[in-house]
Amino acid sequence: MKKTKNKKNNLLKSNYIQSWKYIKETSTFIWVITGLFLIFALIGFFIPIPDVLEKTILDYIREILEKTSGMSSGQLILFIFFNNLQAGFFGLIFGFLIGIFPLILTIANGYVLGYVASVSVASEGAGSLLSLLPHGIFELPAIIISLAMGLKFGMFVFQKDKEKSFKKFFINSLRVFVFLILPLLIIAAIIEGGLIFFGR
Repeated sequence: MKKTKNKKNNLLKSNYIQSWKYIKETSTFIWVITGLFLIFALIGFFIPIPDVLEKTILDYIREILEKTSGMSSGQLILFIFFNNLQAGFFGLIFGFLIGIFPLILTIANGYVLGYVASVSVASEGAGSLLSLLPHGIFELPAIIISLAMGLKFGMFVFQKDKEKSFKKFFINSLRVFVFLILPLLIIAAIIEGGLIFFGR
């Protein structure tokens, strides 16, 4: 029994160490995704938005608010968790298409966040940005790392041994997703769901 427990502990420790190692190897892609996200967040914040695009974003936000309006705190947490899980996982997995999908998601998410922040500041003042901080403190790093790994995943096509690189990027990306991103998304959902529920 003790040996089995030690094996499990060693397996968890080994996967956790390997996950951090792969994140270090992916650091260039993390910086690229972070930079791109910030650029489009600033564009969304400072540059006037076209009417058609504004309507699309507002319709999307309205739809989410309608879906979550009657939810309990537990339901909200699950909704937020699965929503973020889907975004992060698809951003990673569909990165094999030369990293195009993660780039599109990065641009879209950055722009929408910038726009929402500008609306918040316009209606409630600059201090409202501080209230948005707890919502993204765990969620944003998790999503950014997922998208960065998706972008790196797509680079397998430029490697000499494409099959070997595909397997390596895929397995390491899934390991990071399970051992690092998943816990971050769970924490983010609990914090965000609680804040939304008790802030009503």
